[in-house]
Amino acid sequence: MSSSLVETVDIEAPVSVTWALWSDVTEWPRFLSHVERVDPLDERRFAWQLSLPGADKRFVAELTEVVPENRIAWKTTEGVHHAGVVTFHRLDDHSSRVALQIEYDPQGFVEHLGALTNLDSALANYDLGEFQKLAELVAAEGGPERLSGPEVRSDL
Repeated sequence: MSSSLVETVDIEAPVSVTWALWSDVTEWPRFLSHVERVDPLDERRFAWQLSLPGADKRFVAELTEVVPENRIAWKTTEGVHHAGVVTFHRLDDHSSRVALQIEYDPQGFVEHLGALTNLDSALANYDLGEFQKLAELVAAEGGPERLSGPEVRSDL
């Protein structure tokens, strides 16, 4: 049984800020509550370590599409079955919309329960709220220039 979710958030920060934050892999654990760490393996692949209620997960994901300030798509190549895309939409010069779409195969009782009760959507919504707070803080502090971690590459 495959499960999917789609969540969006409007952010008082320009696309340049939301893109810079999401495309910097070192920032992901700051706003993705279940992500303990993400380690770049090369320019396309990342090793993820998740801590979820009742289960810790490790997997490798590969970037399948990167369009700067527009979209980042990925799929797993090892471990759990998971694929997703995050898109960035300009609302005006000072605000943007971020949309997250994830497709995954729930494993075990806790993940099946999360999918059936929409707990997975609640978690994604919470994480987007954390991302919103971080992006708005970065925008208020002057923008993405302060970020300097390894970024996802667009030359795929």
